[in-house]
Amino acid sequence: MSNVTYEEVNLMLRLYDMRREARLRQARNWFVDYFHPSSVDEMTQKYPAGTEEYTNIRMVISYWEMVASIVNRGLINDELFFESNGEIWVVWDRIRNVVPTWRTAFKNPTVFCNMEGLCKRFEAWREKRAPGSNHAMRQMMEQSRLKS
Repeated sequence: MSNVTYEEVNLMLRLYDMRREARLRQARNWFVDYFHPSSVDEMTQKYPAGTEEYTNIRMVISYWEMVASIVNRGLINDELFFESNGEIWVVWDRIRNVVPTWRTAFKNPTVFCNMEGLCKRFEAWREKRAPGSNHAMRQMMEQSRLKS
């Protein structure tokens, strides 16, 4: 285990407090339970701008992109973060197929690059600690999608 500073722990706790905010918690619950788009077209049809679902999507992905930006800058130790923050990986897994279209549409290759980079490191960390766990998680999430 690596050394962790008081400031890193304090920042982690502050980010956790933000996650507990009622409206963000509601958005996160909806996202995990119901957000399973296979394409941008499907997402746009099911969750058009101005809907509650669209707001949920924006809240969840912007929160986790912000958190990833903080971790990627070294303000929180990767291992400390990875030990208790698997939700970011679920969020990335749900949007990873639509991000390339967004990057093209916005003419911005860096859209959600913080989350993408952090989740690649998270997968490598998790696979080292528990070989096969990434595959098992994806299988479990696919089963969850099929039930929705």
